[in-house]
Amino acid sequence: MAWNQPGNNGQDRDPWGSSNSGNSSGNKGNRKKGTTDLDDLFRKLSRKLGGLGGNNKDRNGSSNPNGININGRFIAIIMAAIVIIWAASGFYTIKESDRGVVFRFGKYSHTVEPGLNWKPNFIEKVIPVNVETIREQATSGMMLTSDENVIQVEMNVQYRVTDPAQYLFNVTNPDNSLRQAIDSAVRGIIGQSAMEQVLTTKRAFIRDETQKELENTIRPYNMGITILDVNFQAARPPEAVKAAFDDVIAAREEEQKTIREAQAYRNEVLPLAKGNAQKLIEEATAYKSSVVFKAEGEVASFAKMLPEYRAAPQITRERLYIETMERVLGNTRKVIVNDKSNSMLVLPLEQILRNGSKNNAADVQKITPPKVIQQSDISTESPYSYSYGTRDNARGSNSARVGRQ
Repeated sequence: MAWNQPGNNGQDRDPWGSSNSGNSSGNKGNRKKGTTDLDDLFRKLSRKLGGLGGNNKDRNGSSNPNGININGRFIAIIMAAIVIIWAASGFYTIKESDRGVVFRFGKYSHTVEPGLNWKPNFIEKVIPVNVETIREQATSGMMLTSDENVIQVEMNVQYRVTDPAQYLFNVTNPDNSLRQAIDSAVRGIIGQSAMEQVLTTKRAFIRDETQKELENTIRPYNMGITILDVNFQAARPPEAVKAAFDDVIAAREEEQKTIREAQAYRNEVLPLAKGNAQKLIEEATAYKSSVVFKAEGEVASFAKMLPEYRAAPQITRERLYIETMERVLGNTRKVIVNDKSNSMLVLPLEQILRNGSKNNAADVQKITPPKVIQQSDISTESPYSYSYGTRDNARGSNSARVGRQ
C-alpha cells in the first residue's frame, strides 16, 4: 500500500517520517493539482539533517517520537568517507630509475624501491631521487702551472647518485659542493704540472690524478655520489702566446714525423743488410767446405794411386798424362792432323759453329784461311809429343797437335 493512499489508519506519512496531520493539510491548499511540491520535500530534508544537537523535533518544537535519529549515523558515514579518501590518496608510484626517500614527521625513516607504494598522508612525505641518470659537472678557467704560466683548462666530470639518503641529508647542496671540489682538484693538479706537459704529453696523467684527488676530497663528506669518469676536454695557452705555442707544437709534430720515417727506413734497410751479410757468410762457408772437400778428395785419390804407381810406374805415368791432357785439351779448339803431310790446318771451328746457324755456305768460304803450322814447330820430347801453336792474332786462340811418333 502506498504511503499516501487513503485507509492508512489516519496516519499518512511521507517518506521522511513526518506526520501529515496538520502541516499537510495546509500545504495541500497551496499545491497545484497533479504536481509535487519539491520545496516542501527539501524543507523536510533540511529539518531532519539540521538537528545536530541530538533532539529530533519538528518545526513547532515538539519532539518527534516516530522520527529516526540519523545524526550519529551520518557523522559516521562522513568520517568513513574521509578515512577512505585519506587512505586512497596515500598510494604513489616510484619510477624504475628512482628511489623514494621517506620522511616521517620531517625525519628520515627509510628508502623505498621502485613500484607501487603507500604512505599515510600528513604523516609521511616521499622525495624521489634519480639514481640511474648520469649527471655532469664542468669547470673551466685560467689556471697557474708549476712553471708560472697561465693556461686555459676545461674539464668535465660524470657522476651518479648511489645513496639517496646521503645525497639529501649529509650535504646541503651536493651538486654545488661537487662543483667546488672539482674546481679545487683541477687547479691543484694543474698547479703541480708544467705548461708544456699539460698541453702535450701529460694529459692522460693529469686526468687520472684529478679523478683520484676528487674522490679523496668528497669521500669524508659521504655525499652519496660516485665519480664515473673525468674528461680532459681542452687545454690551451692564452691568446697572446697562442701563435708561439702553435709553432712549438708544429715543430714537435715534425720531429716525431721525421723520427717515424727514420725508423721505417731502418726497418726496411737493416733486414736487407742482415740478409746480404748472412748470404755472404753462407757462400764463404760453402766455398770453404768445397775447397776443403776437393783437396781432401785429391789427397785421397793420390793416396790410392801411390800403390799402383809403385807397382807399375810407367803405365801409371802414361795414364796420368792422358787424363791430364784430356782435362787440359777438353776445353780448347779441336785440331785436325794429317799424318801424311808435314803441316796441319788449324780450323776456327768455334767461329764456324757459332755462325753456322746464321750464315750459309757462302759465308763459310769468306772466313780467314787456316794457318799452316810446319812440322818443325812440333816438338818430340815426349812419346806423346805435343805443341801449342802460335796465337792467332785475329781470334786470340791457341792451337795444339798431339800424336805418337
